[in-house]
Amino acid sequence: MLKKALLLIFITFISSLNANFKDGEKIFLQKCSSCHGKFIDMKTLKTNFFEKENKLLNLKYPTENMLAYAIIDSPKHIGDNNDLEMQQIEIEEYLKSYLTNPDLNNSICEPSIIKYYDKKLSNNYNLNDEDLSSLAIYFMNYKKERLKNTKKEIRVLSKNYNEAELLNDAKKENKKILVYATSKTCHFCKKMDKEVLSLNEVKNKIDEDYLFLKIDIEDVKLPFNLAKGYRGMTPTFFALENNGKLKNKYPGSWNKKDFLLILKENNK
Repeated sequence: MLKKALLLIFITFISSLNANFKDGEKIFLQKCSSCHGKFIDMKTLKTNFFEKENKLLNLKYPTENMLAYAIIDSPKHIGDNNDLEMQQIEIEEYLKSYLTNPDLNNSICEPSIIKYYDKKLSNNYNLNDEDLSSLAIYFMNYKKERLKNTKKEIRVLSKNYNEAELLNDAKKENKKILVYATSKTCHFCKKMDKEVLSLNEVKNKIDEDYLFLKIDIEDVKLPFNLAKGYRGMTPTFFALENNGKLKNKYPGSWNKKDFLLILKENNK
């Protein structure tokens, strides 16, 4: 009987967290997103701030994922993630204090980045205690929910693909390009798909650094002039810069360890 009661309490608690996360997400979109933009991947953010001096994105406020990182994972993070109840209270108190009297000197964001932000901070958020509680839960669960909902997709190119659009996407996302030449009748392609490309570690690494393009060479021509010197072996992987220039070509099937090395080697 006690076990059932505890299980019911736990289920109720988790359901409450999920509900409040959705509430927090709505509150953020309605009351915060006009200043704080949507997710931008960390690699692009690092390039923007540390290499381009914010001239790439011209951000005036931190994005939603930058806020979540600052609150939960940064060196100045708030609370102890081993005591979630107390952490939530501390985040609520911080949000209430900061939003009532916003001051960049009291920000928990990266100090070297703050200099790029708009100094005219608004305190017109109109958030009540319930809103702050939902926002705290939203930030606490942001990374987990984003990973759960992010699809790691291979773009399968059809006959009417547009090279210029692909290059634009690669540059916009600040990613290299990986072209996967395959065919419906290729046994080793199917083996590679099942044993390597389906692994989360591999998918995450590809998604982090590459625009991944899959081509069935029986139906579609290779992009970026890759057909020149290509003898039709499948699988073959072409690693390119984001301007479409070929760096390396890797014919054959690869195990997980070697394929991760290929990804690392071509992301330098």
